[in-house]
Amino acid sequence: MKIFRYLVYVCMLFIVLHAAAQSDWRNGRLKVSDDAHFLKTTKDRPFFWLGDTGWELFHRLTFEEIQQYLNDRYKKGFNVIQAVVLPEFDGIKKPNRYGAVPFSNFKVETPSQRYFQLVDTVVRLCANRDMYLCLLPTWGDKVTPNWGTGPVMFNTVTAYAYGKWIGNRYKDAENVIWMLGGDRPPVKDTNDWRPIWRAMARGIQEATNYQCFITYHTSGGADGTAKYLHREDWLNMNTVQSGHGGGHDVPVWKWIERDYKLANPKPVIDAEPNYEDHPVNPWPTWDERNGYFDNYDVRKQCYRSVFAGAAGVTYGDHAVWQFYSENEEPITHVDRSWTKGLTSPGSEEVGYLRKLIECRPYLGRVPDNSMIVAGNGEKGLAIVAFRGKDNDYGMIYMPIGKTIKVKTTWMKSADIKAWWWDPRIGMMVRGESFPRRNVMEFTPPTQGVGKDWVLILDNPEAGFRPPGQ
Repeated sequence: MKIFRYLVYVCMLFIVLHAAAQSDWRNGRLKVSDDAHFLKTTKDRPFFWLGDTGWELFHRLTFEEIQQYLNDRYKKGFNVIQAVVLPEFDGIKKPNRYGAVPFSNFKVETPSQRYFQLVDTVVRLCANRDMYLCLLPTWGDKVTPNWGTGPVMFNTVTAYAYGKWIGNRYKDAENVIWMLGGDRPPVKDTNDWRPIWRAMARGIQEATNYQCFITYHTSGGADGTAKYLHREDWLNMNTVQSGHGGGHDVPVWKWIERDYKLANPKPVIDAEPNYEDHPVNPWPTWDERNGYFDNYDVRKQCYRSVFAGAAGVTYGDHAVWQFYSENEEPITHVDRSWTKGLTSPGSEEVGYLRKLIECRPYLGRVPDNSMIVAGNGEKGLAIVAFRGKDNDYGMIYMPIGKTIKVKTTWMKSADIKAWWWDPRIGMMVRGESFPRRNVMEFTPPTQGVGKDWVLILDNPEAGFRPPGQ
């Protein structure tokens, strides 16, 4: 059966390669914007990162299932897929769905062509869907011995060699971006793993003639990559992980604001907010006692990190990242299959966030909570705001529907246009024009917990279309 399945896969691979040869990747490589806070492509197109965590994709899915997953994410507006080449859960010794393991004899020096052919295929499948594939060369447990299945396989010598090998394999794939780390801090207590990650990054850089884009997926908590890696010349973008272990309303917007203000700035994103359908209980005692994070939790964290100055955000569903099915052991009290997890509403709603951000000029956005004069709060009440670099529009995310007072002196027009955007349905539901006053009061169409809203304020002279159009 495995041989037959592999032969079917090889035939499908030929079809994918033939189709890819006839299509052009139109976006170029990913790079940092001129102001160093946001992203664009080498085709000079602004880029808003909307990622999805497909960590175990290469390990647990067939070709047909991968297509099902990518089709769903593409339709919902995702433009980055984060997946791990050497996965966390026995990814070295347990074969993928075609019976292949990453290395012959489990040695880094002898990569398996059968295994990496599937990675090749996913690179092309993503390119055909205008999606970047963010490759984690390895999960962090293959570098740090603290926790995880492992085994530890990398030192500075093997990390450099593997980085150069895998970088060379994908050096011509403009839709490949790189993410080191794999849920591990680069430094902890007296342990410093930065030399190993530097070696891997250097291998990738040399193999790609320094055209690559590299970031780092750190562990959960307030520090983020900026604490230990901000000055690393190989790091193009900082990340934080607000994660699942701190309960509701972890103040990720404050972490993003902190990193946005750093000297010699780099873009920053929350690369792993709370997963939808993940237990709320703090790590490591995750269970069902306090329920599961839902789409409202997802919206609050994603909108607030982006409005605080992030260059995008990565979504995750607890069943999807692990691609849970009856073939696999459940991880951390997963309560549904990955195919059911695809339908969780948060995955649709984060696509609305991208749609909203892209409806206005978003490079050069300026985080500015000073415009909120009254009504702001902490945790679940925290409101976050930004304005365009030319002061011709502003947006305010309110996690709870309530009346607020807004300072509008940053906008110099005599009139102001106010729109209410519903992040639950991705639509503008009301728009009104007013004579502009220095401080104005606004009340959303509905009020209360779970009734989150975005207030968009436009200079009428800018001629913007209604939000989302």
